[in-house]
Amino acid sequence: MVRMERFTAIIERDGDVYVALCPELDIASQGHSVEEARTNLVEALTLFFEVAEPPEIDRRLSGQAFITQVEVPVG
Repeated sequence: MVRMERFTAIIERDGDVYVALCPELDIASQGHSVEEARTNLVEALTLFFEVAEPPEIDRRLSGQAFITQVEVPVG
């Protein structure tokens, strides 16, 4: 049975496309819609786990990713 893992996906618009980033693994993809960018990121992550050697997976997952918001004065 395949084990499922949950990762963070940050998706933001960049001009005419949406860029999807998984900060835990530093893997990104893009698409013409939010859903397409998300789907493409899932595909990129799946391919990574299919071909990456265990030391590479461990190296990328050894760090911690913290996602938060900060407040700064503007103008």
